[in-house]
Amino acid sequence: MSEMNQRLERLLGKVADLGAEADLIASQDRSFSLKADKGELSEYKVTGSQQIGIRLIKDGRVGIAYSEALDEPALDAMVQDALDASRFAKADPDQRIRVAGSRLETRDPTILQPDETPVDDKIALALRLEGEMLRREGVKGAPYNAYYEGSSELWLANSLGTLCHHREASVGCYTTALIELGGRQSMYYQGLSERRFADLAVDGLIETIYGTALGLLEGEAVPTGHYSVVFSTNAFSELLGCFSAALSGKWAMQGINPWRDKLGQSVASPLLTLESRAHMPGGMKIRAFDGEGAATTDLLLIGEGELKTLLHNSATAHHFGVAPNGCAARGARSSLDVAPRHLVFGLGPHQEQQVVSGRYLELVKLDGLHSGADAVSGDFSFGASGFLCQDGERIQPVRGITVAGNFYRLLKEVEAVGNRLHHDDGKGFYAPLIRFGDLAVTGK
Repeated sequence: MSEMNQRLERLLGKVADLGAEADLIASQDRSFSLKADKGELSEYKVTGSQQIGIRLIKDGRVGIAYSEALDEPALDAMVQDALDASRFAKADPDQRIRVAGSRLETRDPTILQPDETPVDDKIALALRLEGEMLRREGVKGAPYNAYYEGSSELWLANSLGTLCHHREASVGCYTTALIELGGRQSMYYQGLSERRFADLAVDGLIETIYGTALGLLEGEAVPTGHYSVVFSTNAFSELLGCFSAALSGKWAMQGINPWRDKLGQSVASPLLTLESRAHMPGGMKIRAFDGEGAATTDLLLIGEGELKTLLHNSATAHHFGVAPNGCAARGARSSLDVAPRHLVFGLGPHQEQQVVSGRYLELVKLDGLHSGADAVSGDFSFGASGFLCQDGERIQPVRGITVAGNFYRLLKEVEAVGNRLHHDDGKGFYAPLIRFGDLAVTGK
């Protein structure tokens, strides 16, 4: 038995002696990051952390505590802190330890690959991210640039004999183009996420960032009106993130999810299907178990526009009298919540040429999303930049516009859905090109 497993077993024994039950999450993380500034390294950072967190339940009351020190006195104090916190908590009949005897381990060799890349090569990449961008015409700076990598190991154990284990590693980088030409300025940022250093396609990243920033430089507002819109995958991921609470069983349990009474009803265009997928090739959210130790599975959230289910943990599922669906989320420091794995919009019936036929706005940059979005009502208003397009060709850069509408209504105003899948920078969100109709734009 590993040293960490022994710690968790001892703590669960202590919890049992208190007449309580608990689940424990232990994690060990290592990260390494490099940043460049004016041709030299401005950051060379190696960090590591470890912690154990407990969700203790006694007499129907929940207490949360954690410790970054793993010696016995510190962990005993953590248990006592959780017990004390539970005494002041409101009784919660929905929260119990319910996942019994789970022994899941993530066994996917693609998410934990050996790295023998010399550090000098990683330094060279960090310097190159800035250096190659600065050599391009009009670029006055690359203020945000970095190479980073990390590895993590996680254990989850509970009073019902569950003991799960997960390990993974990843690498990534990002950079920026700040362009000043002819008295005008524009900036664009993007990143990459991979499992191996050798897979970081830096040349393509630099080309995309520079090309987009340069393309936006001469951007002007389009006339005020209603437009068909295609969001870039990154922009659409950010937009959906503002309203993801509509998929949350926890928000539904709290009475603030606008879709809480919509199961079996139409909430989107029949062209839209949305899943939470446990595994996507190259995905960054692969894990065999959820935040309670239940198996992660593929889950149909919206099927042909109809809401099929919400994201549930054992507590929200108990509240609504439904089966949990492997979407519990909890970290060592946090309370029980819900979260999807990879969010994947299904492919549609249209060729991409059909999606981008005619005139439309391609939006690649959204500003002020969270301050301009109301997750309950669905209303949003935020700044945007992109391109006015005709039949897939960018014909005019667009800046200085405000787009406004209602997200839940927008999902029903779909004009076309493409037949090829794209992913965002973080490889946790996947969608084909989707063309939305009748989005209000305030311009000139």
